[in-house]
Amino acid sequence: MLVVCAVALAGAPGAVRAQRGSYRFEIVQASDSTITFVTDREHWVHPGSRGIAVDPRDHDAMIARFRVVRVDSGQAMALITGQTTRVTTDHVALVARPSMPWYRQAVFWIGAALGAAIGVAASR
Repeated sequence: MLVVCAVALAGAPGAVRAQRGSYRFEIVQASDSTITFVTDREHWVHPGSRGIAVDPRDHDAMIARFRVVRVDSGQAMALITGQTTRVTTDHVALVARPSMPWYRQAVFWIGAALGAAIGVAASR
């Protein structure tokens, strides 16, 4: 039974690696070497962030890579660092949200508190 479950899970389609943990942003302006996209409520996008532009009409085929150079007024401007076709406003920008450090995650502090409580209880 366990082998059957393992085989079924291995054959199940997974998330596309390029999009795992990525956020989609609408491209509002595109030129030869830069794109501008709306970041509105996503304050974690900052200069230096990297991402890709994809074509949603072609099953999210990657068409360009970019690096954010400026963020202000809810918009980010990015420099295109490589592309396969010209980026237009019909495309979408994908930027991966940076992971939170281990010491800022609730799971770490819950585990530390639980471990401390078990340690105190075991010492009595």
